[in-house]
Amino acid sequence: MNNKLLFLLILITGLGLPIGNATASNTHCPDTLNFTMRTLAGDRQVNLCKEYLGKVVLIVNTASKCGYTYQYEGLESLYRNYKNMGLVVVGFPSNDFGGQEPGTEKQIQAFCRLTYSVEFPMFEKSRVAQQHAGPVYQLLGELAGEFPQWNFHKYILDRNGNLVASFNSKVEPQGKEITNTLKGLF
Repeated sequence: MNNKLLFLLILITGLGLPIGNATASNTHCPDTLNFTMRTLAGDRQVNLCKEYLGKVVLIVNTASKCGYTYQYEGLESLYRNYKNMGLVVVGFPSNDFGGQEPGTEKQIQAFCRLTYSVEFPMFEKSRVAQQHAGPVYQLLGELAGEFPQWNFHKYILDRNGNLVASFNSKVEPQGKEITNTLKGLF
């Protein structure tokens, strides 16, 4: 390779311009992941795009004192069984329905870890009901054409951040509807 061509290649890659099939260093972030959220009971801010783009994401609104709280077990099982294939379960505790998440974030975190051994990422307490939805849930509800009507509503994003499914609270995390959807994305 001559020196001029080598210099040109170094110049182009240094500017972050694509070469052939390579892409520029700042990948486009889909709207569904274009949020920075604080971790549950923590100070760390997580850029959802940087953290989860390229993964299959199951987003769920949770509550500790709900009839569906047992679903934490199924969600954690999904996370453990499929995380090596690229799944991440992302929880957003919410007190929007029946006041079933009244505790502080530290209490919620302790409950999830001690009762259900939750290791999947949990984020700050959020509003999810249509009339008061925070930005993440406002966008997901609009895209899906349905907002959570109760705790443990699930949305699934593909590896590119596209919304592919929305499941109400009654759909079990390890039920066929969810597992078949996930398997189709791996």
